[in-house]
Amino acid sequence: MRVSFAAAEQLKLQLTDPLPRLQHYLRQPKRLVQAIADPSLMEALAGDRFRLKMRPLNFMDIYHFQPTVVLKVWANATGTVFLESESCEIRGIDYINHRFSLQLKGRLAPYQKDGQTLLQGKADLQVGVDLPQALWFTPKPLLEMAANSLLKGVLGRIKQRLQAQLLSDYQQWSQQNSDLAQSSTSNQEVLKPI
Repeated sequence: MRVSFAAAEQLKLQLTDPLPRLQHYLRQPKRLVQAIADPSLMEALAGDRFRLKMRPLNFMDIYHFQPTVVLKVWANATGTVFLESESCEIRGIDYINHRFSLQLKGRLAPYQKDGQTLLQGKADLQVGVDLPQALWFTPKPLLEMAANSLLKGVLGRIKQRLQAQLLSDYQQWSQQNSDLAQSSTSNQEVLKPI
């Protein structure tokens, strides 16, 4: 029996720095990856790809597993960062690994509104899995509640890390590169909120 679950999370941060400085920073998407993942669980691959091991997860106190996802992360000229999953492996339960799909898409974009510099993001996570026979008779609302809670928890942890780690890294980068960032000019493309 195949089931699908989905979750979404949004992020909006206000910064005091000028937009061109933030755009310059975001054109380095590796910094975003380092902000959302524990460095000991991240491996840089060729090009703009990264392998991220998530912390071990627990589903209904029955299944314990560790997803490993290959992400493609890139930025455009305006500093908008895109994130997309390319593959996923579930370590710990071979049955589920061969019957599991994960799609993660995210976007983080800087823009200005009423003279304020803002950073807005959105992530969508979808999971599909063929349930093991042990769960076939579990009421569907209970499965959905447990799975959606698990997915929201994953996105919530990513959001928390972004809010803390990305801003901290940006402030450190900004201090180290104040002359470079102040001399950059804004891309002429009109930036709009997500």
